[in-house]
Amino acid sequence: MIEIPSDLNPRLVPLAFLLGNWAGAGVTDFPGAEKANFGQEVSFTHDGRDFIEYRSHTWVLDSEGNKVKPLESESGFWRIDEDRKVEVVMVRDDGVVEVWYGELADKKPQIDLATDAVARTAASGPYTGGKRLYGYVKGDLMWVGEKQTPEVPLRPYMSAQLKKVVTPEEVADMARNLGDLPDDGIAFFK
Repeated sequence: MIEIPSDLNPRLVPLAFLLGNWAGAGVTDFPGAEKANFGQEVSFTHDGRDFIEYRSHTWVLDSEGNKVKPLESESGFWRIDEDRKVEVVMVRDDGVVEVWYGELADKKPQIDLATDAVARTAASGPYTGGKRLYGYVKGDLMWVGEKQTPEVPLRPYMSAQLKKVVTPEEVADMARNLGDLPDDGIAFFK
């Protein structure tokens, strides 16, 4: 079930499925880079204004699932209009700034995005655009990203399946919403 915070800007209700902290793993594979499994932590937060703040950190995982090295970090802001059109402004640690446009699917929590504008610093690698698909599937947040460069046509390069992360504070809040939580908290789970 998707919870809609009482202080969420009404315009953002269609994007409420994104809200929260997510963690999981995926695969990255693109010509010129080493194929790897990666871990990811994502947060989608709001402060009552008409946008959702987004942050993502990924890192390469070894064969046992341990963090090896940072992979990519990005942050940005997501908005949606009354026609379910989504816009995202994003900056990545490699010196790329992107404007993405897309649409929230009709009657399902799925967003298709494509880059509209890309700006790169001199230090960033070659990149000319991309596409992303985000979907809320059976309680998980799943996404796939495609990218293109001057040398490589648009093709998938990353995908992940993320689970909602529930903090002890969120568990306590849920318990308070259900009734009084005992001081030790243990009786609640019996």
